[in-house]
Amino acid sequence: MNKNEENYEALNLKQPESEQDPFTEDRYRQFYKFLPKKASSVLDIGCNTGRGGSALKSLDRNLKLYGLDAVRDRLIRLPKDAYETGIHGYSTSIPAADNTYDAVVAGEFIEHIYQADVDQTLGEIFRVLKIGGRLLLTTPNPCDIKRKLRGHSILGGAHVSQHFPDTLKLKLRMSGFSRVKIYGSGKVSRYVGIRFPLVIYGSYLAIGDKF
Repeated sequence: MNKNEENYEALNLKQPESEQDPFTEDRYRQFYKFLPKKASSVLDIGCNTGRGGSALKSLDRNLKLYGLDAVRDRLIRLPKDAYETGIHGYSTSIPAADNTYDAVVAGEFIEHIYQADVDQTLGEIFRVLKIGGRLLLTTPNPCDIKRKLRGHSILGGAHVSQHFPDTLKLKLRMSGFSRVKIYGSGKVSRYVGIRFPLVIYGSYLAIGDKF
């Protein structure tokens, strides 16, 4: 366990409001639209209390969801009708064999990882995905014009890193992912969809394939 891993549980407990995020279910419904065909096993990194996983499972009862989180208490509260199991662990050292999962989803997660751990996290995700598997992640958008006009920062509290879309796209490619795509996400996407210029979105969706 590295020094940062020792701090992640305490760090994420600083953001209890994440357990009531009003966009969580919509975010996982967006994930569902981009899951690989015939995907079965899905690792939900930063699964929190499982509200997103419940939304995903309601769309396909055949999905086998596995929740990974640094906060033990949240894993205890995972809905048993949605998740096969909850895994207490860290994205820098995912407790799974190579080529285990058809997909990995990570909703508003990577900004909770220190910058020094981001590359290792992406490498671990790549490792546990099957060939043909897919990563789907969302993160707050530093290019959001509303945030800029209000003078607000992504950083603070449990948010210890920020990820510009072009930089994250490059990091995904450097980690081995192919067919990398970026789309808009967040509340605005409820009204305008996901394909408008990224400056209007408070969050964005990054997709990468292991192929």
